[in-house]
Amino acid sequence: MAKTVVMDHPLIRHKIGIIRRKETGSKDFRQIISEIAMLMCYEATRDLPLQEVRIETPICATAAEELSGKKLAVVPILRAGLGMVDGMLTMIPSAKVGHIGLYRDPATLKPVEYYCKLPGDCSERDVFVVDPMLATGGSAVAAIQLLKEKGIKKIRFMCIIAAPEGIDAMRAAHPDVDLYIGAKDERLNEHGYIVPGLGDAGDRIFGTI
Repeated sequence: MAKTVVMDHPLIRHKIGIIRRKETGSKDFRQIISEIAMLMCYEATRDLPLQEVRIETPICATAAEELSGKKLAVVPILRAGLGMVDGMLTMIPSAKVGHIGLYRDPATLKPVEYYCKLPGDCSERDVFVVDPMLATGGSAVAAIQLLKEKGIKKIRFMCIIAAPEGIDAMRAAHPDVDLYIGAKDERLNEHGYIVPGLGDAGDRIFGTI
């Protein structure tokens, strides 16, 4: 079974408290979502392997460390996942970016793909799938299944707020995928919103409320 990591860093918890507030406007919401993604990326990349290299400082030759040949990619689930990309790229600026678009079929309530564009060498990369909210888990499960069908084997999922139902769905469908979660909330309500949650992340990021 892969890891399920719920963040306990004080800065992450503090910033999540700010974005939960209904009076937080789109500008601040966008900025703080990006900051949380950056802090979570720091934690989620903790196990990346290093290799020793020889370098020259202005004073002398010495040993240093660099990432051991790891190629990384960030794949947001549209549209809310876009809000996490800049924060991720602040930490890993050499990562490539793909995009997956899904919508929920009103009849079947199942996710339907409408867009997928990935780096050409994505199957060779460690891929971080990002979405601020993990509610029912339907979109995240479908997005990761799509990546697996395209030959991608090393996948991690990052979200800022998760419901227990979404975590259970991800664990059942993709037990091999590490989950990095900013905060685990209580439950879903009858409309499929996370409680206490923060409302619709996409609407709050883009000001379309």
